[in-house]
Amino acid sequence: MRTVRRLLRLMPVLAVICGVLSLVVATGPGARAASGLDTVAAALREGPVYVDPRARDVLPPAEATALAARIEKADKPVFVAVLPDTEQFPAATLLTDLRTKVGITGVYAVALGDRFDAGADPVVMPRNAVENLAAAVRRSDPGDPASMVTAFVDQALPQASGRAPASWGDGSVGDGQGGGAGVLVALAVLVLVGAGGAVLMSRRARRRREEQDRARLDQLRPVVDEDITAFGEELSRIGFDPGGAAADDAMREDYARALDAYDAAKTAMDRARSPDDVERVSRALEEGRFALATLDARMTGGPLPERRPPCFFDPRHGPSVEDAPWTPEGGGSERIVPVCAADAARLADGLEPMARQVGTPRGPRPYWEAGPAYAPWAQGYFGGGMLPGILLGTLLGSSWGGQAPYAYGDGHAGGYGGGPDGQGGDYSGADFDPGDFGGGFGDGGGFGGFGDGGGFGGN
Repeated sequence: MRTVRRLLRLMPVLAVICGVLSLVVATGPGARAASGLDTVAAALREGPVYVDPRARDVLPPAEATALAARIEKADKPVFVAVLPDTEQFPAATLLTDLRTKVGITGVYAVALGDRFDAGADPVVMPRNAVENLAAAVRRSDPGDPASMVTAFVDQALPQASGRAPASWGDGSVGDGQGGGAGVLVALAVLVLVGAGGAVLMSRRARRRREEQDRARLDQLRPVVDEDITAFGEELSRIGFDPGGAAADDAMREDYARALDAYDAAKTAMDRARSPDDVERVSRALEEGRFALATLDARMTGGPLPERRPPCFFDPRHGPSVEDAPWTPEGGGSERIVPVCAADAARLADGLEPMARQVGTPRGPRPYWEAGPAYAPWAQGYFGGGMLPGILLGTLLGSSWGGQAPYAYGDGHAGGYGGGPDGQGGDYSGADFDPGDFGGGFGDGGGFGGFGDGGGFGGN
């Protein structure tokens, strides 16, 4: 209340300052409305959709507002710009320049006149996915930019990784109105309200993040609880007695490591507040299963297992024993995956592996076809460097974008890579590779794609 009273006392001063600034801007050399990519970029840092005033007939305000609301609700870094086809927006370099000026990793969809194209940072969506999706909407709705934009966004939202930028407010739509006066007045307001307004916005953004984290964590919880329960059952089935005559110090150490991992997994899940916390649970269970596999080998007199990643098809199968060729159901290129003995035998016999199924809106599906929500769970088992090469083209694979294929070495929990650098919605400024951005407005834009020597997205 004290802050509110102080702000109210400042309102007369604010009114005078705003009036003076408006008069100066209205009569000064900068009186014309701001235009060009700087205006577009500034608007997209504040909200997901920008519609140039000259393009309102393409995407009317009501439709633009609804589109922005869908993007905000999905909490994905998807940016939309609807622009007139003018010299202010050179088609050949438009995507590169827009991404550079906004400076945030994400998916960028742009309508330029009656044409459409898109680009994305690979950490958010693989290049092939962007190009294929942009081409599909162009073929479905040629010459109808509003339909192309909305169709692209509707299909990109479930595939995009990362989260909406923290700088977004209430999903408002930028329209380029107000010019320099609006900017200066806004600066005056910010100077006067100072930290009070910043604190309120920060709290609102934090509450929104917390709500979204809880929803994602609830989606992951059944799968993680099943993993913990399954590992507890494995501990019981092994039947090891630390005080038995056949037990030695090495066995007791393996058993203690397995028990510690079980407790660590349960504790980590109890303390989890966001989906990213699930990675600790998976990592602990992976450590515990390797300890159990080592204990079992000591008890049976077999060779000690090699430190390898878990079985790709279901981490509950324990450490993998070999690498085997596998082609995803429904097509795709063959890739090499780490597998347990049982799945290796099934693949050798031409049978489908025993894949881990998780719940999706389409019913039970293998976890790699369930979308990026399962990325933290999988990353705890495999690390960030392994799965992208295996899962290229799948929904889960898009979570890691263009990361390098896995290699066994000295990485996490046995040496198979680390996590991706950053994620969607992070601020990167101009530090991105245009050649990996995906999509493109033609050869002049440096993205490859469907253009013909600088054209805007023709096919």
